[in-house]
Amino acid sequence: MTTEIIKTNICIVGAGPAGATTSIMLAKMGIAHVIVDAADFPRDKTCGDCLDLKVVRILNEIDPLIVTNELSQQQYFAASAGMRFILPNGKHVELIPEQNSTNKTVAKPIFYVSKRSNFDNLLVEKIDNNYADLRLATRVEKIEREGGGWRLYTVNNSKKIEIETRMVVGADGDHSVVLKHLQQRKVDRNNYAAALRQYWKVVDGMHKENLIEIYFPASLPFSYFWIFPLPNGEANVGYGMASYYAAKKNINIRKAFAELIKHDAYLAPRFKNAQPLESTKGWGIPMAGCKRKAYGNGWLLVGDAASVVSPTSGEGIGTGMFSGFIAAHFLQRSVQQNKYDEKMFTAYQREIHKRLKQEELLYRFANALPASIFSAGINALLSNRFIQKWCTEKEMKRWIHTAYNEPVQVNLNA
Repeated sequence: MTTEIIKTNICIVGAGPAGATTSIMLAKMGIAHVIVDAADFPRDKTCGDCLDLKVVRILNEIDPLIVTNELSQQQYFAASAGMRFILPNGKHVELIPEQNSTNKTVAKPIFYVSKRSNFDNLLVEKIDNNYADLRLATRVEKIEREGGGWRLYTVNNSKKIEIETRMVVGADGDHSVVLKHLQQRKVDRNNYAAALRQYWKVVDGMHKENLIEIYFPASLPFSYFWIFPLPNGEANVGYGMASYYAAKKNINIRKAFAELIKHDAYLAPRFKNAQPLESTKGWGIPMAGCKRKAYGNGWLLVGDAASVVSPTSGEGIGTGMFSGFIAAHFLQRSVQQNKYDEKMFTAYQREIHKRLKQEELLYRFANALPASIFSAGINALLSNRFIQKWCTEKEMKRWIHTAYNEPVQVNLNA
């Protein structure tokens, strides 16, 4: 078996949204690098498939035409106008940003929903081969520290590839080979969730404006069931629960998911004539709050590997892309100064978490509550008309304005 030797300053391991964003931004900065992924694309990725305004904001940094010409036009993306909550007390609450009374045009979507196989492939196709040496279907088998850099031993089909690099960017998810090499792959149940996904067709009662739906079952606190509308009458249906609570109460989430679909008073009628398109698929969600160290001498972590999933929603695509965008700026400075030691990245941890601080605090507070108070709190909070009015008239509009008009600021200084 032949061995190819590649030399580079930066090697990104993983071409999902976080890794692809890092690569795309490095190319925009004119920085050559290598990016590898064990899979070929397009490939399936178990996820909720919801693209929030964080995703839109980073896409607008990459190229605003991606949102206007691709997310808004392609058949693989469904635009969603807002959210429908089904509360533990059975009440329905719909949050849709109000339109300006003088402008009746349709507001920009709050969400898009797309299968990860399509969205991730769209991003990979944006990787610039003029600067990025993209190696798909290339599995990293071993990582060794070598002098002031690294040597990655990889396999592509029958070919061995050794990559000599000054910098490794771990973008390969929760089960990251980079994390394992750094001995940081530890599950913190207090900041971790278990989730299931199953694609369905013809779920009854979908909203005409494609609202994403989140249901809080009264019998299962610290969890939620979701129905996210996809194109062609399909839906991403799933369920997630805080891992510490599932372990404490010995809850089998696969069984809970199946029972909700079959017997829940709200859900069962909607799934009576629906058709599952696959078996249930599960995954773990490493949420922000565990304070996993995301940088060191010659290495950075982005996306799920850095544990930056939003703890209140479980959304990790946008936060992962944010971390990739931020990482590229730190790497740019390293390349310019030809320095890759830990001191170059001391502000990186702060930058990837600063937009998540409030969510991390709220998550810790909510999960410290007794189960009955947790459910009562959701009922009270989302039923409050003042909060609903604030969300639809101010907050949701602010989210849209920020995503489309405010550039992302990255502070490299400690």
